[in-house]
Amino acid sequence: MSDDRPSLTRDEVAHLAKLARLAVTDDELDLFAGQLDVILSAVARIGDVAAADIPPTSHAVPLENVFRQDVTRPSLPREDVLAGAPAVEDDRFRVPQILGEEE
Repeated sequence: MSDDRPSLTRDEVAHLAKLARLAVTDDELDLFAGQLDVILSAVARIGDVAAADIPPTSHAVPLENVFRQDVTRPSLPREDVLAGAPAVEDDRFRVPQILGEEE
């Protein structure tokens, strides 16, 4: 791999920090310049690996949805369920009104 890309300068990092509205010190500019340079080099290497005969993919292994069968089965009796509710009205749970709708 040949890295023909020039390193980031302190001025470029300062400009990026200004655009991002970040207050950085002179020491941080040197630190961030080195860190960003490593990140950009790693991203550039991805372009070297990509080949025209390899299609882009989002997953290495094909995904398949797995659904269980929708089978009707007995559940708790309505009376037992409503017995644990703090408020019941017309054989249903009563909940506080949240949208200001009129009945």
